[in-house]
Amino acid sequence: MLASLAESTLRQCNTCFRRWFAFCQDRNLNLFDVSVTHVLDFFVILFQEGQKYGSINSNKAALSLVLNAVIMNDPQVTRFMKGVYKLRTPQPRYTFTWDPAIVLDYLSAWYPNSDLSFERLSKKLTTLLALITAHRVQTLSLIKLSNIKKYNEKFVINITDQIKTSAVNRTPPTLILPYFDERPSICPARTLEHYLSVSATKRKSNCDSLLISFKKPFNNVTSQSLSRWIKVTLRESGIDTSIFCAHSTRHAATSAANRFGVSLDIIKRTAGWTGRSETFAKFYNREVIADTSDVFARSICRMASVNDV
Repeated sequence: MLASLAESTLRQCNTCFRRWFAFCQDRNLNLFDVSVTHVLDFFVILFQEGQKYGSINSNKAALSLVLNAVIMNDPQVTRFMKGVYKLRTPQPRYTFTWDPAIVLDYLSAWYPNSDLSFERLSKKLTTLLALITAHRVQTLSLIKLSNIKKYNEKFVINITDQIKTSAVNRTPPTLILPYFDERPSICPARTLEHYLSVSATKRKSNCDSLLISFKKPFNNVTSQSLSRWIKVTLRESGIDTSIFCAHSTRHAATSAANRFGVSLDIIKRTAGWTGRSETFAKFYNREVIADTSDVFARSICRMASVNDV
């Protein structure tokens, strides 16, 4: 049962469990056998501390793992959560987003790729990957050399590790990096190709991860490191990183693709959402014929101005 939870979920639950343990200990309560009133008292404390709806709801989800389902689904608990939602309605992190063309124009100046330092090449590839695949940095950190296949017009990358959206009967994500001949300076396939050549002389023989650190000893990089690389690149290109984090590439790319006329089905499939998912409409959408596998990536590349073509 523990294996069904991601490590990040377990860490989040542990925070709640420590608070719940202290709450029950102070009141001489059995951790696993309490009343609805006790649960509500616990949530009231969290509310009075100023916690938002999302935080209290996360605590509710954690407690549902160890308490009777009847208690957690009690009408009083449900009513309380509705009250918290109305009093502290969660707001989207972004009410607007930035134009990917700004970053793509900036990256186009980092050309030819052969003139770039390994640090700049690494940041360029990572940022392009984030934009033209619209995937999380967690997914990018899991790209393996053994799962990269080259075809005439594109690279196809299969993600075989478990990611945040992995689920039973859900197809693992496939990343498409096309050759973009209209603008070689931001061509994702050419950038990847050059990165593979340069990194081959630096990576350890047993390293199968695509992205490695740009400093010795050139170890695998974490998703946190990739987020820093992207954020630095965004800031240098003129994006206000006091507002937008690295994850905003997902908002910017999917919103821009929607404005550019890419079908919603392709956007969802590219970004890893299910066909019935409303995530894009609720949280990401801000101010198909023949082979559509690279339509999303090509649409992002075309958004940049063509001044350097």
